[in-house]
Amino acid sequence: MKNKIKTKRGVKKRFKITATGKIVHKKAGSIHFGRKKRGSRKRTLRIKNVVDSSDVKRIRRSLGKTK
Repeated sequence: MKNKIKTKRGVKKRFKITATGKIVHKKAGSIHFGRKKRGSRKRTLRIKNVVDSSDVKRIRRSLGKTK
């Protein structure tokens, strides 16, 4: 009996697959200590970041069945 591949819930919350198939994530460092960071730095932290090609295979496997 073959088992289904389950989605890792933490990975599902942290990563998103775009319509073109790229995986994006939120940049680190945007949550705490916002007062001491400059506005330009906070704006760049808001932009989603594309995952490196070396990590794509591992993240897709952790996401389980996707579109």
